Amino acid sequence: MTVDYKIQYSNRKTLNISVERDRSVVVRAPKNLSLDKIEEIVQSKGNWINEKINHIQKYPIDLKAKEFVSGESLLYLGRHYQLLIVDKDFNGVRFNQNFSISKSNQENANELFKEWYLKKALEKIKPLAKKYSANLGVNYNKCKTSEMKYRWASCTPKNNILFNWRIIKAPVYVLEYLVAHELTHLIEPNHTPEFWNIVSIQVANYEKAKKWLKEKGYLLEIDF
Repeated sequence: MTVDYKIQYSNRKTLNISVERDRSVVVRAPKNLSLDKIEEIVQSKGNWINEKINHIQKYPIDLKAKEFVSGESLLYLGRHYQLLIVDKDFNGVRFNQNFSISKSNQENANELFKEWYLKKALEKIKPLAKKYSANLGVNYNKCKTSEMKYRWASCTPKNNILFNWRIIKAPVYVLEYLVAHELTHLIEPNHTPEFWNIVSIQVANYEKAKKWLKEKGYLLEIDF
């Protein structure tokens, strides 16, 4: 079979092949490895790659971006809310058990909603970070949201906790799990039994949150 893939060169010593959540194939290769050799290795792994591409946990192939028209639904904190396009002129996004934007801003809806979601993500995540850091007895440096491709969150070597702004679309218990998860890494860097024991004490239904992300995480990637 023929495999389509994207190559990312770096100073690494070995070649790594990964199939991302959107089913794209990324090859991370040493700078001195020839294209012919990369192609040979990738094609030799064709069956494995095909199996990963078609895995049930990968996102559906037919993800479609929102069109931002009245009646469309948008996800926020695990629930879908209707979008209304109104004639009245106003800036930004309004939310009151439904979303509304001005018709004059309809062409910029994608940017407006991203800005709104970014703001709301910080509003929800920062108090959770303070709560769980106090519970765990750990100190983090900075808490930020950003555009993180293929990751929901991470904890950096400098003790910064970073979150994909798209998680604001997930239920609150999923946010709680992700925040507690990253802060637990300040105690135990690896996913050891001790790590999961600590997480389970902080978030009793963490397995439910993990299951939600596995089964419905692709919904967070849809714009919007």
